[in-house]
Amino acid sequence: MLKAVPRLTSVPHVGSRMSKTCNLAALAKFHRASGAACQKAAHKSHDLPPMPPCDFKPLKHQGMSKQRMIEIRKLNCHPMTMKVTSYKSPVFIHQGHMQWLWDTDSKRYLDFFAGVATVSVGHCHPKVTAVAVAQMKRLWHTTCIYVTPPLQEYCEKLASLLPDPLKVVYLTNSGSEANDLAMLMARLHTGNHDIITLRGSYHGGSPQTMALTSNSAYKYPVANGGCTTTMCPDVFRGPWGGSHCRDSPVQTIRTCDCPQGQCMANDKYIGQLDETFATSLPSRVAAFFAEPIQGVGGAVQYPKDYLKQAYQRVRERGGVCIADEVQTGFGRTGSHFWGFQGHEVMPDIVTMAKGIAGGFPMGALVTTPEIAAAFSKGAHFNTYGGNPMACSIASSVLDVMKEDGTQQNSLVVGTYLLTELAKLRDKHEIIGDVRGKGLQIGVEMVEDKVSRTPLSPAAMNDIFEETKDMGVLIGKGGVYGQNFRVQPPMCVTKDDADYFLAVFDRSIQNYMDRR
Repeated sequence: MLKAVPRLTSVPHVGSRMSKTCNLAALAKFHRASGAACQKAAHKSHDLPPMPPCDFKPLKHQGMSKQRMIEIRKLNCHPMTMKVTSYKSPVFIHQGHMQWLWDTDSKRYLDFFAGVATVSVGHCHPKVTAVAVAQMKRLWHTTCIYVTPPLQEYCEKLASLLPDPLKVVYLTNSGSEANDLAMLMARLHTGNHDIITLRGSYHGGSPQTMALTSNSAYKYPVANGGCTTTMCPDVFRGPWGGSHCRDSPVQTIRTCDCPQGQCMANDKYIGQLDETFATSLPSRVAAFFAEPIQGVGGAVQYPKDYLKQAYQRVRERGGVCIADEVQTGFGRTGSHFWGFQGHEVMPDIVTMAKGIAGGFPMGALVTTPEIAAAFSKGAHFNTYGGNPMACSIASSVLDVMKEDGTQQNSLVVGTYLLTELAKLRDKHEIIGDVRGKGLQIGVEMVEDKVSRTPLSPAAMNDIFEETKDMGVLIGKGGVYGQNFRVQPPMCVTKDDADYFLAVFDRSIQNYMDRR
């Protein structure tokens, strides 16, 4: 396998193609104190260290009771709403501020899931909120049949953050819409139909993107063909993997003896892709979809050269390469503003959503002029896509990312989290793998490290619930529901990380004691 990558010391500045030296030790010291506007200490519980302080005063909830909310949720909301509700004892969120959430009883939570990796710069960031209020007083909606300043201003700003020739922007309302549009553009541009995606991927829940998504929990028995999956190059759970495969501060517990510059695992997974081409696809394809790091799949990372070689094979067969940056974009991986940059590849289409507007509904597709031209042969209209509210908020989010240094913070706090979680992996038999980059982190839970059998849903729920009860919100994912997802707002501090680590460690230890 390839040698582990050296420690990163150069971090691209948000909004610039140039890099600047980033002293990790100095930044770690700085970021431990950032967000220090929150000064009031929370009480101790369960013999844990105190929750980091916060002086923000939430409004008292004076609305509907929790009992009535659940009654209506069961009676008037679609059953799917109740099905996807987290926790046996649900959290009734009332207000948010930066990395903090308060429930209707005024209990404070440290949010380490960011509304499913969406609240990029923090809940109700004061600067973004001010821009939203100002735009709301000026103009809400007209549709893009008229020219409104916010749309042009945002498209120019977003395009400046992507390398040539990725300069044409189409705005949507969600990641599913953006990926749906990417599928259509790829097919129109290439004249081909078949699209390849990786097992364990998640690219949306619309009727069309459901075909891209490779996780049975998100699929329905309806016609949505034209997509073929290939083996996910998962170097922990897959059949091949070693100790130097991925671009992460933490490698797997598997060992290998690959010489420098070679990776047997990568060769094997590329061999599986070749087999897919040989047996399951026509000679010409439309596209290859991949997340730089899988999100819902559990922060799965691939061997370092996998996407390079996959892109080459797809292009040889007439296809375009699509990077789904819905979760990895906007500096979340720390080392780069876009996840694909960490793989040293150049996609033909980039899709994005979630953190793009810090929680306001928005998505985008960015592509080349040539691919965009093929789509212009017909007519396509999106009523809310590019509305003044979304564009103003998204533009402010980009400004805040630059001003607050969220990408650098993701690198510093994320690297710290990963290395400390690796220590918990070595401590607890049921933590099989820790992986990711920046604040895109996955913790894979197993019955034991030898078998790597996924930890049972009941056990996952026990740890999940207890972590919440101690004041920290995280996510779950993975094909078998065996991964904890750690994707906090990019404003979190090292003190926040320490509190999460203490809670997570205690929750796992309590489960082990009961077991």
